[in-house]
Amino acid sequence: MSDIAHQRSDAEVTAAGGVVTRSHAGVVQMVVVHRPMGDWSLPKGKVERSEEVDSAALREVREETGLVCRLGEFLGETWYRDGRGRLKLVLWWAMTPLDSSSALRPDNPDEIDDLRWVDVAEALRLLTYESDRDLVVTQI
Repeated sequence: MSDIAHQRSDAEVTAAGGVVTRSHAGVVQMVVVHRPMGDWSLPKGKVERSEEVDSAALREVREETGLVCRLGEFLGETWYRDGRGRLKLVLWWAMTPLDSSSALRPDNPDEIDDLRWVDVAEALRLLTYESDRDLVVTQI
């Protein structure tokens, strides 16, 4: 994780998130979230001061989906300019829900106005950003 700490110093904003998957009736499904600004993405959010990035990823996924997850392998990072022009780094992990019911409930419906379990093909169709679609492909 020392590489991650170094990379964070280059970013103006650091976020963390997860590609949350489950097997449902023999089909791999993942969670996608819709934000009121109109985009479909994977669950993620800003890392708080003095928070470890992997803990932030788990917290943000829980807040945006209601799922308590197990952290899997580190999937990589994405870089982009956010809506305010700041350089943003997002660190991603594979995750699986601990609860077999896998019911979805965001903490704040003003931030997430729709979310759902979808198969890989539907995720690739819905996701707004190419970088999110690239992460989904790594989970096939």
